[in-house]
Amino acid sequence: MSKTLIILNPHAAGGRAGVIWKELEPKLWSRLGELVVAITQNQDEVAAHLDKAQASGLTRVIAIGGDGTNHALINALADLNARNPGATPMIYGNLPVGTGRDWARGQGMPFRDVNAAADWIAKAEPQPVDIGRVTYDGTTRYFLNIASAGISGDIATKVNSAPVRRAWTFLQATLTTMLRYAPERVSIGLDGASWYDGKAYLLAVANGSTFGRGMRIAPEAKTNDGLFEVVLVKGMSRPRILMAFEQVYRGAHLTHPKVQHARAQLVSIRTPELLHFELDGETFAGQTLDFAIQPGLLKMLL
Repeated sequence: MSKTLIILNPHAAGGRAGVIWKELEPKLWSRLGELVVAITQNQDEVAAHLDKAQASGLTRVIAIGGDGTNHALINALADLNARNPGATPMIYGNLPVGTGRDWARGQGMPFRDVNAAADWIAKAEPQPVDIGRVTYDGTTRYFLNIASAGISGDIATKVNSAPVRRAWTFLQATLTTMLRYAPERVSIGLDGASWYDGKAYLLAVANGSTFGRGMRIAPEAKTNDGLFEVVLVKGMSRPRILMAFEQVYRGAHLTHPKVQHARAQLVSIRTPELLHFELDGETFAGQTLDFAIQPGLLKMLL
């Protein structure tokens, strides 16, 4: 077996990742072969670990952490492959131990049981996966699962600032934000054509299906079809959006009269004010956002 680089964020899930790793390490050694373990204290260290791994001939990396760790790896791997077009591309796998674990939910990984997840990743095969790219106000970033703008940006900011994340943190942040959030005016284009102009609560540009700890915002999304699933929640009254909220967990909201959805390779957003948005749960802000799907950009263990 070839060596595998393990990127471990011991602080994920309030420090639970470090505890889980003690249990996982012997299991992964027996299932994957020799491991090279890199401990990250922050996301900025990920790129340096990948550079060293590629220079030493490693071609497989598995991250143990939450959606934030996932986001850091996707961006670092996209940059690594772009800088080294002649090298063997790194294969990526994720063992989720964070709070949301939404990528794992969407892929059918047994995310509640880390031992079952370890068995799953050991049997997984490399498959090409689409990656989302967004350029906003002159900055470019990549995302694996879902990008969303509007109320979700405020919710993600609230969740990320919580001193301790519990199972109910996402739901609590969602409900409290919904009670005060005012829909924002946006102009949205799909594949170069105007699609919507008006007030909106949320726009999801989805590669995966699930965000917000189990909300199936884009139930028809596929990670290998070369298209985003684009879901828009238009402006409506607070009582109405609260009544429709539970539909999102079932993925039953697409037929709601205030929901508009489509598929596209390119998505543009223009706003008169600064718009908060999130990429795989990490928060940003901008007024000019341009999304493009990158078909099969990375190979992942699935």
